[in-house]
Amino acid sequence: MDLDELDIAILRSIQTDARQTNRELAASVGVAPSTSLERLRSLRRRGVVEGFTANVNFSAIGRPVQALISVRIRPPSRRVLESFREWVRTFPEVVGLFVTTGNEDFLLHMAVPSTERLYDFVIDRLTERREVADVRTSIVYEHLQNRLIEPVGPQTRDTQRRRGAVKPVGQGDRTDRPDRSERPDRSERPDRDEWPDRGERPERGERTGG
Repeated sequence: MDLDELDIAILRSIQTDARQTNRELAASVGVAPSTSLERLRSLRRRGVVEGFTANVNFSAIGRPVQALISVRIRPPSRRVLESFREWVRTFPEVVGLFVTTGNEDFLLHMAVPSTERLYDFVIDRLTERREVADVRTSIVYEHLQNRLIEPVGPQTRDTQRRRGAVKPVGQGDRTDRPDRSERPDRSERPDRDEWPDRGERPERGERTGG
């Protein structure tokens, strides 16, 4: 999807503060309010901006323990995989779900009040499922997130120039310049002693015949 510099600037601004007014957004990106409003609407229509949400601190809401649980399903048929996916999404402890390749089929991101609650979920919920062949749990010590997601925007002129796609302004193709080997050697140039003396040049009137 093509995003120009203004689209990218708007995305940066709303990711920093999604509660700002349209007038504040316009001022932050240097355009008129009508322009920023139309661009933001366009980003939503194109699915670039899916919505606006609040970031919640897990510890502050009583879920200080986070974990990643890898789950392998057998048999790995579409029906079985989709059935497990829809079932596990119903639990509030599951705050993230990834469908993956490799030895495991799912990666669950958990946020629970304690390790005891995590153990209960694994033993009483996951391992009770007939299709669950293997479960591996890792406690998360620290969870860092990049809140500002940079889109892949258009190449800048400097980037294109470094790759040879754009020539610097005012510079022609180096292949059009004469090769140094074609320039006359200094030894072939006339010596100053061989240059005609200014006094030996004919007068202007003699050259014109009058």
